[in-house]
Amino acid sequence: MFEELKKSFDKGIEYAFMTSDKLAKAAREMAKENNLTKDEAKKLLDHLVKKSEETKKTLEDNFQELVKTTLHKMNIPTKVEIKKLEDRIKKLEVSKKPVRKVKPKGEVK
Repeated sequence: MFEELKKSFDKGIEYAFMTSDKLAKAAREMAKENNLTKDEAKKLLDHLVKKSEETKKTLEDNFQELVKTTLHKMNIPTKVEIKKLEDRIKKLEVSKKPVRKVKPKGEVK
């Protein structure tokens, strides 16, 4: 029983990363093995594609969050933070007035 559960789980993960062509082939094979009608086979394929897309999206979101957290822990600024600093510098450069040199008292030239 345990081995069957492992195989089912492994197969599910494998399906999550298949291309649509490979998913269609797998659905056809499962439909044939289980004597499914064309309508049932179509529903099976739709289900596999939907679950594959959901799993990929979840994995991508989790990976992005992991990278974001890791960069934050490493104290590496994001593009947004760098852009804010660049904009702030530009604003300060534009508003900066020319500095007039003042001669100290008592200095003769």
